[in-house]
Amino acid sequence: MAKTIISTNKAPAAIGTYSQAVKVGNTVYISGQIPLDPETMEVCSQDFSAQAIQVFENLKAVAQASGGSLADAVKLNISMTDLSNFPTINEIMATYIAQPYPARAAVGVAALPKGVQVEIEAILHIDS
Repeated sequence: MAKTIISTNKAPAAIGTYSQAVKVGNTVYISGQIPLDPETMEVCSQDFSAQAIQVFENLKAVAQASGGSLADAVKLNISMTDLSNFPTINEIMATYIAQPYPARAAVGVAALPKGVQVEIEAILHIDS
């Protein structure tokens, strides 16, 4: 199966040797998104909630560029520098993704790129 590279200017450009997403068949692998404003490529805020919202907006933009949406998510991997933000990430996620929720992992990490507090990667399955 051929792979298709997904790219959109509505999400932050890659800051390393990776693609925003790769689609193989009906599966889309979205690279970890951090809370960068796609226009300025700067961290959107130091506030955790604002960062989480920006991350979901970035994921949504890449999902749409792939021909899908966050409703197609089957797996999310969430990394946070402070696990006490777990309830907040749950609240924000519920505004972007309805039940039934995708499988998910949430892990605490020592640090993330650019000193941000949250990064999320996603796998989508798009019916087409």
